[in-house]
Amino acid sequence: MATVDLTTKFLPKTDEQFAAESKRSLVTNQNFTWDGAATVRVYKVSTGKMNDYARNGDPATGSRFGEVEQLNATTYPLTIEKDRSFTFVIDKLDEDETQQQLSGATALARQNREVVIPEVDAYTYGVMCTNAGTKPAAVELTAENIYDEICKAGALMDEAGVPETGRVLVVTPEIYRIMKKCKEIVLDTDVGEDMRLRGVVSNLDGAAVQKVPASRLPSKFGFMLCHPCATVAPLKLQDYRIHSDPPGISGSLVEGRVVYDAFVLQNKAKAIYYQATT
Repeated sequence: MATVDLTTKFLPKTDEQFAAESKRSLVTNQNFTWDGAATVRVYKVSTGKMNDYARNGDPATGSRFGEVEQLNATTYPLTIEKDRSFTFVIDKLDEDETQQQLSGATALARQNREVVIPEVDAYTYGVMCTNAGTKPAAVELTAENIYDEICKAGALMDEAGVPETGRVLVVTPEIYRIMKKCKEIVLDTDVGEDMRLRGVVSNLDGAAVQKVPASRLPSKFGFMLCHPCATVAPLKLQDYRIHSDPPGISGSLVEGRVVYDAFVLQNKAKAIYYQATT
């Protein structure tokens, strides 16, 4: 029997990995600036207690308003510690003989989309879960109890004085599936395209429901109800560059540096409720 080697043809198309864009902007804020500094110190100021007004004055002190207090004003530091980088080379012939599918610009965009953004997101969500002001014991979340657990989170945040508008409920795709099976949950899926790009898939009791890949969240993640006022997430530096034919290289040298961090403000930690699951 004759042997025939069939032709193999490579098309100028690359099987790109699908990676969602960053979602952390919805649950964090940029209220502080680290321009020109690595550390920012934040004030914590105490408050005064309420007294019974004495119309005729206190017999001992003569004060009508009560004992005069001295307020405390202390500070704590927020220091950016995540200073990350990457570098790789694309040979000139590799770029030419892959019909420009392997090129500096596309490789840099892919690196940012598939490596940098997921790392920064995962770190931010991890910091929020670790420093959440309320972290009840882990429970198994089911279609029968998930609404009660979410309502419990909302009630505690109400008692803590957390603003009702702007709250975000972060869930994994699996937890969102369980939510849709719950008969008590009515999801409003009328969400604008701009919010969908940030991961919002619906609204529940006034909170935006943000679906985040489990790979960007801590293990045993159940859900997190939070308000962006609690977490500051600075992105101090994004430095990306492509060097064409640098010394010792025939091709492109790609380099990148990202300086970032995330901090939960001590006086606003109650604006994060993290429920782990078993």
